[in-house]
Amino acid sequence: MSARRLSVVVTRRLPETVETRMKELFDVTLRDDDTPMTADALAEAMANADVLVPTITDQIDAALLGRAGDTLKLIANFGSGIDNIDVGAARERSIHVTNTPGVVTEDTADMVMALILGVTRRLAEGLRLAQSRDWTGWSPTAMLGGRIKGRRLGILGMGRIGQAVARRAAAFGMQVHYHNRKRLRPEIEDDLDATYWESLDQMVARVDVLSINCPHTPSTFHLMNARRLKLMKPEAVIVNASRGEVIDENALTRMLRSGEIAGAGLDVFERGHQINPRLQSLPNAILLPHMGSATLEGRIEMGEKVIVNIKTFADGHRPPDLVVPSML
Repeated sequence: MSARRLSVVVTRRLPETVETRMKELFDVTLRDDDTPMTADALAEAMANADVLVPTITDQIDAALLGRAGDTLKLIANFGSGIDNIDVGAARERSIHVTNTPGVVTEDTADMVMALILGVTRRLAEGLRLAQSRDWTGWSPTAMLGGRIKGRRLGILGMGRIGQAVARRAAAFGMQVHYHNRKRLRPEIEDDLDATYWESLDQMVARVDVLSINCPHTPSTFHLMNARRLKLMKPEAVIVNASRGEVIDENALTRMLRSGEIAGAGLDVFERGHQINPRLQSLPNAILLPHMGSATLEGRIEMGEKVIVNIKTFADGHRPPDLVVPSML
């Protein structure tokens, strides 16, 4: 396929350096505005392009893939997650799917620690007070938060990001506990000084901070449901910079309102950008607009991975970040 420049369609605006490099290598169609493409626009792109570069905001389901043209042979996702793409349906049409794993690990782990500190030290409440006209000055009993040194951190999902969070938490003096689909190898567990819990219920009931770091799959949908949330200590907090669907957001909102959970720091939500208004009104919840991986360095690295995947495919080789069935 290297005899001609591949036709590549990019669905969202990317960093300028990434777009410039794509224009040098491919016959690329870029977006002028940074808004999600409609389903019809995606279908038109897939009907004519060799390669589609979508993001998490593009839902590439079986019906949309059914409208793809014979020329479409690669979907090079700009992002590590692939739950926005029906990979099975793509494979049935001999369309390869790639992603950008590993790039967001450090940035997301930084954000998890920011949320842990933000919730336990009540940073959002303090910011609002300082920016209002209601602050009358320092008081020994005002805005009391909690010390994180010595607290138990429970990590749900001990992949790359979970392990990066564990290392940061240890530096802050937190005790690291985790639940994972598979237990870590002993040498990794020892290096992280992490305690494994086979029972998620038992871990949730004993930790002071719970960090969600697992992907969204059918088995993790509402993994933190109302029953499991009620196992948490009333003074515990929960943070999520992974996937919003893992938490039953309505149940969490009710428990935050009633004081059954002390606080929450959320960078992702069950219904994307449509956040529950009752959740938005809570003083003990820090809500961020999906900023976990939002660093310039990270976005450029993601773009570079996309380019490498496309270029390798164009040269007739297996892309380094090809998504295979064992990953699903």
